[in-house]
Amino acid sequence: MRLISTYTLMIFCALLTLSGCASDQALRGSLAERDGMIRRLRDENATLQQEIVHLAEDRAGLQSDLRDLRDRQVPLETIPASLPTIEAEELAEYGIEVERRGDEIIYLVPSAITFGAGKAELTPAGERALKALAPRMASDTPGAAVISVEGHTDSDPIRRSGFASNRELSLARALAVHGFLVSLGDLPDERFVVMGYGPHRPLQPNSDASGKARNRRVEIIVRARRE
Repeated sequence: MRLISTYTLMIFCALLTLSGCASDQALRGSLAERDGMIRRLRDENATLQQEIVHLAEDRAGLQSDLRDLRDRQVPLETIPASLPTIEAEELAEYGIEVERRGDEIIYLVPSAITFGAGKAELTPAGERALKALAPRMASDTPGAAVISVEGHTDSDPIRRSGFASNRELSLARALAVHGFLVSLGDLPDERFVVMGYGPHRPLQPNSDASGKARNRRVEIIVRARRE
């Protein structure tokens, strides 16, 4: 009886030892998992701190660029608020319309005055009209303004003019107007921009002869700019 009790005690102690070992292993595993999570969180925190530093540097750089841009700003040179009626009437005698759109002054020169059908050479009437226009532009145009000469046509396809497209014809006409204005000496070449839009910016539908005639034109646009 005493022998059985001894064996029972030994088995009980062994079970307690094994149970303790299992608990220690589980505890060590939990601690290792916790330590790993702490290391990952520390690494993520360090990465976020670096990103914050970089964002702060980028913000400072953008603020510096913005200050530089503000320092370089120059106010727009003002285009005259009113166009003298008598001078507009004088230009109307040559078929030239004068219009204002915001800070732009537009001189509209119909192609019927300046060019023959499908041609890009100025007619005598066109030269007289531009001679009347040039001094008006020189007096109305601020020194910082850009002058756009923009050619336009109707939508009829090119047939016998020798140009590959309406766009080429419109550009050739704009160049002819630009060249004549520069040759008069009142307006320097470096202030001009020359473009040809062909039929793509009509004033009226190209559904009848009147609309087509209105769309065949050269517009001379004076635009204020920043220096």
